[in-house]
Amino acid sequence: MYAIVEIAGQQFKVEKDKKLFVHRLTADEGEALEFSKVLLINNDGDIRVGTPVVEGAKVTAKVLEHTRGDKVLIFKKKRRKGYQKLNGHRQSFTQVLIEEIVG
Repeated sequence: MYAIVEIAGQQFKVEKDKKLFVHRLTADEGEALEFSKVLLINNDGDIRVGTPVVEGAKVTAKVLEHTRGDKVLIFKKKRRKGYQKLNGHRQSFTQVLIEEIVG
């Protein structure tokens, strides 16, 4: 059984006991979350597609930790002008564990 759910503006395919990284959520570590924007549920071949969401469906998850991703380097250069610029960015993520899919 799996579901397509919208979390923090992005769509994820989730299954029970699956860990995934989503954009930083405001919940504390160890807190339980409930996502109600379930777009699709596949229960062993029985597929239910929402218009736009599946009625009565929800996904419960638990926040494991808040972390940051790898550093992404942005390098800009204009040749023969002496212009170089190096910038870095680390995205903040939240790791969640999917506990249950109801629907």
